[in-house]
Amino acid sequence: YLYQQLLRFREGSREYLPMQRLLANLSDDYLHDIATWFSEQTPQYKHMPPTNVPAPILAMGEKLALQGAPERQIPACVACHGENLKGTQPAIPGLTGLTNEYITAQMGAWEYGIRHSVAPDCMRDIATKLTSAEVQAVAAWLASQNPNAAGHINMPTKLPLECGIQTISGVQP
Repeated sequence: YLYQQLLRFREGSREYLPMQRLLANLSDDYLHDIATWFSEQTPQYKHMPPTNVPAPILAMGEKLALQGAPERQIPACVACHGENLKGTQPAIPGLTGLTNEYITAQMGAWEYGIRHSVAPDCMRDIATKLTSAEVQAVAAWLASQNPNAAGHINMPTKLPLECGIQTISGVQP
């Protein structure tokens, strides 16, 4: 996952100018070395759940994260990011330890076409189906989860929809 994101920044398909400039002249091999080094780190995250989020909003977020909205073709977060939300090898990131604000911003970036992934861009498809209230609820619930809970990154699995990032990582045909 980290390697693919570094490539996306360098290519400009993931937009953040400081990262684009930093990576512009680095080789694929060097980006792979950077990603490998970071993937071997085990940072301890401070558990900082969002404050003042009403229980019904957290309940909506929990339902979407754990069950999705099948009637609208929205898979549960756990279907791709793993039952413990720590990510799935090799190209799906963990969601624990991320802030409410970061998750909300990334979902908005996918929805409005600012953030891109390899086609088919499954996260963009999901982001465009969620309402603003649902994004806020999922982000609040995910941010409330303890990033230091037991568990490791999940092994590859069949995803509920086709994701290009998985295809180029050799997981999906």
